[in-house]
Amino acid sequence: MANLMAGSVTEVFVGLAVFSLIFLLVRARRGRVPEGLKRPPCPPTLPFIGHSLRLGANPHLTLTALSQRYGDIFQIQIGTRPVLVLSGLETLRQALIRQGDDFAGRPNLYSFRFISGGNSLAFSADYSQVWRLRRKLAQNALRAFSADECKNSTHSCLLEEHVCGEAQQLVRVFLQLMGSRGAFDPVRYIVVSVANVICALCFGKRYNHDDQELLDIVSVSDEFGKTAASGNPADFIPILRFLPNYSMAKFIDLNRRFINFVGKIVTEHYRTFDKDNIRDITDSLINHCQDKKVDENANIQISDEKIVGIVNDLFGAGFDTVTTAISWSVMYLVQHPDIQKRLHKEIDETIGKDRSPRISDRSLLPYTEAFILETFRHSSFLPFTIPHCTTKDTALNGYFIPKNTCVFVNQWQVNHDSTLWKDPFVFCPDRFLNPDGKSINKVESEKVQLFGMGKRRCIGEPIARTEVFLFFTTLMQQLRFENKPGQDIDMTPQYGLTMKHKRCEVQVVKRFPAKVSE
Repeated sequence: MANLMAGSVTEVFVGLAVFSLIFLLVRARRGRVPEGLKRPPCPPTLPFIGHSLRLGANPHLTLTALSQRYGDIFQIQIGTRPVLVLSGLETLRQALIRQGDDFAGRPNLYSFRFISGGNSLAFSADYSQVWRLRRKLAQNALRAFSADECKNSTHSCLLEEHVCGEAQQLVRVFLQLMGSRGAFDPVRYIVVSVANVICALCFGKRYNHDDQELLDIVSVSDEFGKTAASGNPADFIPILRFLPNYSMAKFIDLNRRFINFVGKIVTEHYRTFDKDNIRDITDSLINHCQDKKVDENANIQISDEKIVGIVNDLFGAGFDTVTTAISWSVMYLVQHPDIQKRLHKEIDETIGKDRSPRISDRSLLPYTEAFILETFRHSSFLPFTIPHCTTKDTALNGYFIPKNTCVFVNQWQVNHDSTLWKDPFVFCPDRFLNPDGKSINKVESEKVQLFGMGKRRCIGEPIARTEVFLFFTTLMQQLRFENKPGQDIDMTPQYGLTMKHKRCEVQVVKRFPAKVSE
């Protein structure tokens, strides 16, 4: 038995040695760099695993530290795959905007094949005309049903109506919890309220806060973020795809459960579909699907499966970003009571207490808008975009970048770059105000990186920003948030696809007794 074990260990080491030798030979024989260009710098690496271990539990911090040594463009090796890391605001603008087509792909990672059954719009490696038309279709449907005029309502659009209604319900839930429990963890209730907005837009329905089906899918989304952020070694070391892998099995199961949830609702929409009564985003997409044509000039058709993939993407991304932004904002309020007082003063003087906030109030509340921008910047809860990939051989700032190179975009570094921000680790909303304090400095606000930029910029960004504004101002108008006595608040982000704060309990105080008109 001992000899057998020794033989097995020897075979493993021989196999690794052979693989490492082949890897080094292939790397040495890569195509030549065009004259006048050079390869990006690369920190010393280990055969087979590359820099995998070096990234640690907080890759955004590790890669930011490496950028300080190697510059805004450098390369790491994760397993057998070279990965280009981009930092620096101007470098990102050059790559993703000025050379947008060159960097508009997605890497064909193994795990991406299981997201939305391989039909995800956001994670798709495809950058063809069909993909661009699918994205345009999704944008148009999202815009139409968020901006659609409300009937028999004082609200300007459906999005405003849905968000204001859910925000008022959230205030009631918070006050009930405070009355029955005292301090409570707000995140679990925020996520249901936010999820109900995207449910209303996509499916034309809402759920109760204790609905188990919705709570289950919210839990699935949270687990998806954690599992995706931990990374899948099989994406970077192909041989691991054929070995037992608990993390990958869990990832596949989470995606299956999410697809089943959305698929059941989409199936019901197909059963009850009436082209003369388009009820929501899903109906709108089905209508395009049944026409079997998206672009008359190109004569391009989109399958039912890809339509379902679009719904999956819109629903899946529709609540996690907004929920995380609102929950972080609550933590900053509790940590900075002086800032909270200033927010209350601005809202009281501008909106008052007899009506709920509106989208049109946004330009009238510069300090509130500055607070939200600083929450985005300081927390940087989306530290990286979904990985990009080069669509052809290209050059960036004098470096040669081959086609199909995986690209990490470090948004956290930009948001904490001391060359861009004074005291970048200090929470200071005033940094976004013009000297008169009455308007937002547009140049400063456009430095904040959260939703990506260029061809792959998040299609839901305008809606997400509107939701965060309306939820936040409604909560601020009616409530004061306080820390639970004796509780230490730890604002250290927990790394994930979206970085969360550590869960804690808060107290709320109703600011005035009068009922706010919706």
